[in-house]
Amino acid sequence: MKTALLCSVLAGCFIADEAGDKAITKDQKQIEGTWQVTRLVIGGDKAPASDITKMKVINGADGIWALQVDGKEIAKGTSSIDPSQKTRTIDFTITEGDGKGEHHLGIYELGKNARKLCFAPQAKGRPAGFTSTQAAGSILVEFERDKAR
Repeated sequence: MKTALLCSVLAGCFIADEAGDKAITKDQKQIEGTWQVTRLVIGGDKAPASDITKMKVINGADGIWALQVDGKEIAKGTSSIDPSQKTRTIDFTITEGDGKGEHHLGIYELGKNARKLCFAPQAKGRPAGFTSTQAAGSILVEFERDKAR
C-alpha cells in the first residue's frame, strides 16, 4: 500500500515537472527573437522615445539574451523563467558588459508580438506588479517583436 502511494506521488511529480518543462519551452520559443523596446520606465522616470528607439534585445530560446543600443551590444546574460507562477517570473544575470555579475528578479507578460518585463534592482525583492516607482526603484520595459527580423 505504501509503495503504491509513493509511486502515485512520484508519478504526479513527474507529470507536473513535465508540464512545467513544456510551459517553459513554449514561452522560451515565444520569447526567442529580436525585440524593440517601446517603453522604458526606471524608478518612475519614463525614458525619452529618442533613447528607447535605439534599444533592442535579442533573445535565444536557451535563455541567453543580448542588449543592443544603436546596433552595438552593451550587455549580455542568461535568464530563467517560470510560467507556472500566477504572475510569470523571470530571473536573469548579466554576464557581460554594463552591470556584469548582477542578478535580478522580475515578472513578465507575454503576447504574440508584445511583451512586458518588470524587474527589481539587484538585491531587492521581486516586483509584485508591472509598475515602476521611485521608492521601489523597479524597471518596467515593454517590447514589440522586431518586424525587420
